[in-house]
Amino acid sequence: MEGGGVEVEERASVKQCRKLLYRSMRIGVADGRIFVGKFHCLDKQGNIILYDTLEQRQGAGTEPRSLGLVLIPTHCRVSCHVECSLGENLSGLSLN
Repeated sequence: MEGGGVEVEERASVKQCRKLLYRSMRIGVADGRIFVGKFHCLDKQGNIILYDTLEQRQGAGTEPRSLGLVLIPTHCRVSCHVECSLGENLSGLSLN
């Protein structure tokens, strides 16, 4: 019986993760850099992999650097934003 509950829970989390596929994400890391790329996958440890990624550093005169495929470890991440439409954003609000 417990195995069935875990399967349902895993399916729900996989479903949520699939909604993020190919979406543009903006992830901030502890050292101040920001990575902007498209979501590729999330592993069991919570590491995020982005593709077509640009690295933006803080400071005047720094140009974004193209990195391609990037793994961002869970312990380094301080913020994570997903690009979505206004309709999707409003549907996520709950007025309970």
